Amino acid sequence: IAIWLFFMRRMSGGGAGAGGGGQIFSIGKSKAKLFDKDTKVKTTFANVAGLEGAKEEVQEIVDFLKNPEKYTALGGKIPKGALLVGPPGTGKTLLAKAVAGEAKAPFFSLSGSDFVEMFVGVGASRVRDLFKQAKEKSPSIIFIDEIDAIGRARGKSNFSGSNDERENTLNQLLTEMDGFGSNTNVIVLAATNRADVLDKALMRAGRFDRQIYVDLPDIRERKEIFEVHLKPLKKAKDLDTDFLSKQTPGFSGADIANVCNEAALIAARNNKKAVEKQDFLDAVDRIIGGLEKKNKIITPEEKKAVAFHEAGHATVSWMLEHAAPLVKVTIVPRGRSLGAAWYLPEERLIVRPEQMLDEMCAALGGRAAEKVIFDKISTGALSDLEKVTKQARAMVTVYGLSDKVGNLTYYDSSGQNEYGFTKPYSEQTAELIDKEISDIIEEQYQRAITLLEKNKDKLIELAEVLLKDEVIFKDNLETIFGKRPFDVKKESTQENTKEEEE
Repeated sequence: IAIWLFFMRRMSGGGAGAGGGGQIFSIGKSKAKLFDKDTKVKTTFANVAGLEGAKEEVQEIVDFLKNPEKYTALGGKIPKGALLVGPPGTGKTLLAKAVAGEAKAPFFSLSGSDFVEMFVGVGASRVRDLFKQAKEKSPSIIFIDEIDAIGRARGKSNFSGSNDERENTLNQLLTEMDGFGSNTNVIVLAATNRADVLDKALMRAGRFDRQIYVDLPDIRERKEIFEVHLKPLKKAKDLDTDFLSKQTPGFSGADIANVCNEAALIAARNNKKAVEKQDFLDAVDRIIGGLEKKNKIITPEEKKAVAFHEAGHATVSWMLEHAAPLVKVTIVPRGRSLGAAWYLPEERLIVRPEQMLDEMCAALGGRAAEKVIFDKISTGALSDLEKVTKQARAMVTVYGLSDKVGNLTYYDSSGQNEYGFTKPYSEQTAELIDKEISDIIEEQYQRAITLLEKNKDKLIELAEVLLKDEVIFKDNLETIFGKRPFDVKKESTQENTKEEEE
């Protein structure tokens, strides 16, 4: 009774107890941060480089809040919600920040995990409170980052059979967004990189009317992103942003920001007055490959094996038409790898079987070189084998590029495993798939061995240069092998096209 009285006194307020009581009674309140005309958000659409399509869609929402008559005069209605979907680091939250900076309307920002609490009913209560506040200040915008924390499909992974707190929160969100008495003057923006796991009821028109896909930037967009992140840096005058954008295929906006920062740190470490081109190249190497470990203890025999392995990659990729062009090869240990070959892959929208096969053959060039030179193989090809096996499996089971298996795919684009714990094919098909994957890889391995045996002298010459200098570039390969026949052919075709145009 004494303990019970003690807690009752604390909850009823007075002195130190008021804080505790306040905390308990405010637990169902929304944790959203409010940004309005009094709170200055400095991010605007000018700070968002690239993302042209996504920016246009979001700008329209801001425009609607500023000039609603422009749209309502024609009978149009404001979209109730927009879902920003895309890989991590592509700028989904940045776009939302720009909306908060541009829209002169109240902007409520919070994360999906802010609804989750250990107490029952708190999530639903916070959703109600959030929308109540937003409606009081309408027209307004609510931004929920990482909405997959509460928006996952209902009925999945609920093995306990008990009342699921997350599902109650989602049900309340569905009702608030488009229920019987919902208000239309609140726009909901949300961001996720896991749109495949979201509930179908959340994704329908009337709740999230628009799905805005924020993809990885292409070469032109990467140039714009570099220009934004280079502004605060003291850079060399002759720095070429076109070159930097070409050197960073597959990099997201966040990766590019990291490259610029790393380049500035590397330049400062070397006591330079400005950030130069080489600093950026070193930064890209640092981010992709990890930290250089020049003091790693490696025996001469191992070093020779690594040199021939990397020279094998370089040789095979130089000989194949569709393999990615080589940038440089190094045998300086980085991260967990003992050596690395850097390539500049073409940014293709569709990939043909011959292109995939050439890339697989180039990846197996390292192990093939060990076999040709030493007649032994080692564990050094682990990452190559992993890459090749995934690619061969994708050819057979995802893209339907195998003659034996045929025009079939076992890929499920929804991300939901409809088949439970069973495979969607028979045991006979499983055996056929396994054999086909093995045959594709073995064929490319033998092709790499044949190529290297034909060019064994040049392979040895290249490996010796690599052992001496530790790093070789495209120019070294041109000196030993001459120009790639395919590049010569491309150049002559381009020249003929120019002449015809003139």
